[in-house]
Amino acid sequence: MCYTKSMQPRTRQLSRWDKQHLWHPFTQMQDWAANDQLIIERGNGIYLYDTEGRKYIDGVSSLWVTVHGHHQKEINKAIIKQLGKIAHSTLLGLGNVPSIELARKLVEITPKGLTKVFFSDNGSTAVEIALKIAFQYHRLKTKFITLTNAYHGDTLGSVSVGGIDLFRKIYKPLLFKSIKVPPGDVEGLEKVLRSRHRETAAMIVEPLIQAAAGMLTMPKGYLKDVRRLCAKYNILLICDEVATGFGRTGKMFACEHEKVSPDILCVAKGLTGGYLPVAATLTTDKIYTAFLGKFEENKTFYHGHTFTGNPLGCAAALASLELFEKEKILKKMPHLISYLEEKLLDFYKLRHVAQIRQCGMMIGIELGGFPEERRTGHRVILEARKRGAILRPLGDVIVLMPPLCIKRNELENLLRITYESIKGATE
Repeated sequence: MCYTKSMQPRTRQLSRWDKQHLWHPFTQMQDWAANDQLIIERGNGIYLYDTEGRKYIDGVSSLWVTVHGHHQKEINKAIIKQLGKIAHSTLLGLGNVPSIELARKLVEITPKGLTKVFFSDNGSTAVEIALKIAFQYHRLKTKFITLTNAYHGDTLGSVSVGGIDLFRKIYKPLLFKSIKVPPGDVEGLEKVLRSRHRETAAMIVEPLIQAAAGMLTMPKGYLKDVRRLCAKYNILLICDEVATGFGRTGKMFACEHEKVSPDILCVAKGLTGGYLPVAATLTTDKIYTAFLGKFEENKTFYHGHTFTGNPLGCAAALASLELFEKEKILKKMPHLISYLEEKLLDFYKLRHVAQIRQCGMMIGIELGGFPEERRTGHRVILEARKRGAILRPLGDVIVLMPPLCIKRNELENLLRITYESIKGATE
């Protein structure tokens, strides 16, 4: 182990303990243990502060979850108020006030027709629930249609409907087979549906943009065509809005851009404003009714999580949704999005920027011309840290997804740091 001499003793100790005991996600721990660590201690607004007191712009919303910024007083107050009542009460055989109120609120703000809410803990479980509901609803239909390059989470069901080989290959013996179709190919999709609809329970899509695949955007109108074809062939449509929900695309939900209402909707990440792990799977009365019957008929949906509908998390979510209204966040989005579109064009001046993809406040800057083993994307984020920003790449795609509360001058600074970091790492 090596530690920078200038590190404070406390940081050195924490780094030692980290390397001795923590196993980080999506991380080659041999590389991790060979380097000094950046350890975050606190946050305020769009900024993160490490144990050395250094300040960074949170350029990826702490993995796409922080909406209103860190240490947000209204959400803090809501959690503290709920703590004064109860931190957790199960939904198995009981109800609790915040989960009921949040379910009602989600039905109000999500696309028309979604009336029932099943809570869980994260995006993967929200998708897992959607798959199980679709399967049990159809009973005899066992196949799922998904898009190439899709990412829907890391539980076995969600990996099964994923399309990124890096996350699937090693677990292939444990997965069920899904039907892959290329995004944007409406004619090809209908051909598959025509031949396989009798065995297919549902199609799952990330609306408008495939985030973890590298911010790959879809052709305008494609989602609407998917909705039309799923209805035509009696296939349930599952929209995975774990990444795209809660304002990231400029509307509360990406489905709204094409006036699409899915049969099942999965949300998580920004639901609580980035505070606590709460997810929800919403569905229609028609689907819900199919699970009703006498106890002995075994129509019950046998799925649950210990912290389903956790009161603290639901209180945070309610406060976050209130802030959308109070701060008129969605009305402010068009100006920020237009500003981003304009300023991102400057990045094409950098000779290694191959393509820029944007959907609202979700941006992917793809770098080209480098071998995979060079880890150019990783080099860029290390340069960004030196300049005061936290970024996380998807391979050689540099992702920008700042908190929605970011001000124009702060966004300008983030773009400047990103530009200089790409230049410093590639030229």
